[in-house]
Amino acid sequence: MATGRNHRPATTRSRGIPEATVARLPLYLRALTALSERSVPTVSSEELAAAAGVNSAKLRKDFSYLGSYGTRGVGYDVEYLVYQISRELGLTQDWPVVIVGIGNLGAALANYGGFASRGFRVAALIDADPSLTGRLVAGIEVQHTDGLEQIIDESGVSIGVIATPAGSAQQVCDRLVAAGITSILNFAPTVLSVPDGVDVRKVDLSIELQILAFHEQRKAGEEAPEEEETAPPAAPPAAAVSKRPEPGSDGDRPAVMPA
Repeated sequence: MATGRNHRPATTRSRGIPEATVARLPLYLRALTALSERSVPTVSSEELAAAAGVNSAKLRKDFSYLGSYGTRGVGYDVEYLVYQISRELGLTQDWPVVIVGIGNLGAALANYGGFASRGFRVAALIDADPSLTGRLVAGIEVQHTDGLEQIIDESGVSIGVIATPAGSAQQVCDRLVAAGITSILNFAPTVLSVPDGVDVRKVDLSIELQILAFHEQRKAGEEAPEEEETAPPAAPPAAAVSKRPEPGSDGDRPAVMPA
């Protein structure tokens, strides 16, 4: 199998596929992989769109960029689509990855078994803490940041993952870029500055939680007025009404006697 550092096929960018479509391809691939594992041979655009969480018209438009239109009355061939999307995403080759920052998050990433099944091989673990040097994490020996450039060169790393504290993330990023890394996945809670030609994807779990908190607060705010509207209206306070006596039939007694 070819590796990412020495074999780069035509990318989705060079093929003219929109970035929004590229972002949805992994969703389709995940849904298709689940179907493949259940030995489902074909799938309709409606079924696949529902499994991926998009609408079927958008799915068909996305697949048209891949040159895949399906068969009327049959749908899409699951295995062929798995191969087609995997090839488009570059997952038919080996992508060596380096993780910098082996704290709780970095160690969890190193132990994640889903990387290998998707074409990503953790090739090196690096940390600035001397006490971690030589320790085995996920069967890989942690190395010190002093040798970062040499480690990247010897491991043939294609993608860098930054899981350091925010304060050191930019320095690590600069060293990765200087060592030839052009794709970075950033878990540090900071915005990285990179030169043209370097792609950065940011994952900030705290931001995602804050967005969810916003939606929860909005839902709570929408529910409160509804409860008030459904409550029975309070009876108006009784008002004392004074009425002038009206002449009765005899002209002396009022028609309505006061209480």
